[in-house]
Amino acid sequence: MNNRLQKFMDWMKQAGVDASFITSKENVFYLSGFRSEPHERLLGVLVFQDKDPILVCPALDKEDAKNAGWNHEIIAHSDTDRPWDLIENRVNELFDQINVWAVEKEHMNVERFEELQSRYPGSQLVSAEEKMKVLRLIKDEQELEILRKAAEFADYAVKLGVEEIAEGTSEMEIIAKIEYELKKKGISEMSFSTMVLTGKNGASPHGNPGSTKIQKGDLVLFDLGVVLDGYCSDITRTVAYGELNDKQLEIYNTVLKAQLAAVEAVKPGVKVSELDRIARKTIEDAGYGEYFPHRLGHGLGISVHEYPDIKETNDLVLEEGMVFTIEPGIYVPNVAGVRIEDDILVTKDGYELFTKFPKELQYVK
Repeated sequence: MNNRLQKFMDWMKQAGVDASFITSKENVFYLSGFRSEPHERLLGVLVFQDKDPILVCPALDKEDAKNAGWNHEIIAHSDTDRPWDLIENRVNELFDQINVWAVEKEHMNVERFEELQSRYPGSQLVSAEEKMKVLRLIKDEQELEILRKAAEFADYAVKLGVEEIAEGTSEMEIIAKIEYELKKKGISEMSFSTMVLTGKNGASPHGNPGSTKIQKGDLVLFDLGVVLDGYCSDITRTVAYGELNDKQLEIYNTVLKAQLAAVEAVKPGVKVSELDRIARKTIEDAGYGEYFPHRLGHGLGISVHEYPDIKETNDLVLEEGMVFTIEPGIYVPNVAGVRIEDDILVTKDGYELFTKFPKELQYVK
């Protein structure tokens, strides 16, 4: 039994949970080591207090699961099977009665929730989310090494993008170059849709890159990350093409000051809320508070956005081994947008930055 499964089983005993069905692909990967995209097909791990777990997966993925290291039972279902019948039959062979099921209520859709409920009508269904979040919160050394390497690829991707900046080059042309070169390095998946936004487009925090061409005097914002061995990186850098005006410089320097101040405050024992307040106050004091509309950051790991939210209302205390982003931004419509983001690890005495591309304003001539 791997250590992650054992910790989850220990929680089940303490919580009085007889059986769990974990169905999000991220948590299936975390518990089983098997990473898959099931699309509409049913994927999950059945976990019990004192019995070996069972992987439920499409039959077409069975060998991949074995090759990923899963050495327990597999319920493999074909497209002509009724997977819930297979699950019910096997569970009923193991148990006379299940009083409490734990499921991911935030992930399991209503149809599947009702399917489970109808087959075990006397059972209570409780949430497994909080325990899974806690388990994934503190990264082990193997996870940290993958995250460091993923961040190196993110740095490399920004470098590629900056080198492609030229007058008349479009946002999408730069994205194409970045992703083409990453694929040549063996990166098959991005953490999310790569963003390159130029000029006024950068004032949309989640803007959509398109055919807009870069012009002299633009700020160019890069927001991207890669998936490496199942783990994500996430970096944002904003650079200058040519000379900037005073307003653009003021916005950039304010974001940089806020980001550096929040990063420097990272260490065990500090509350998450304090990091957000430090960055937000810096931006508010400069007169741009209304133009910083989002949280300071988010947890990072198997998911690009995972627990915890780095925001002013979260009083979670930082612990060694936590990994998250710090990414303040200012977005002034029709003027400019600037965001600076790093991936950061809480260490025994402070922090380690995984992303290392320079944050001081870079000028492309």
